[in-house]
Amino acid sequence: MITDITPSAKRPGKRAPRIVIDADHLAHIEALAEGAMQRNPALADRLLDEIGRARIVPSAKMPANVVSIGSAVTYRDESTGLEKTVTLTYPEDADIARQRVSLLTPIGVALLGLAEGAAFHWDTRAQQRRMLTVIRVEQDAATPTHDA
Repeated sequence: MITDITPSAKRPGKRAPRIVIDADHLAHIEALAEGAMQRNPALADRLLDEIGRARIVPSAKMPANVVSIGSAVTYRDESTGLEKTVTLTYPEDADIARQRVSLLTPIGVALLGLAEGAAFHWDTRAQQRRMLTVIRVEQDAATPTHDA
């Protein structure tokens, strides 16, 4: 029976953090995901899944403590205690030497839409699972900030 299926039965022990996406960026993000379908279908699917579960809000209602395109985000690796600050960008603006991380990377997809305090699992290239926590989000000068 369908009534026997609970959310915890569908995804035992895992609850994805809530995410919020700025409506002004939605069309561009969806186009990037669809464009990545041939090159990296797993990443594209993950991004589309995140879009599908996100709360889409008008730019004027976007919380200042949520990671969006142009946000500088500081996160902590809970297994090492190390903190790192990166800026989430569109692929054309990415520059790892300047800590500008593309949305079309696993960490970029993972960070999109998370609020300060959110924790998420991250699988490294070496296939190690780590827990990361968003410590601080700062909006870029080029990206308008909004009062909460």
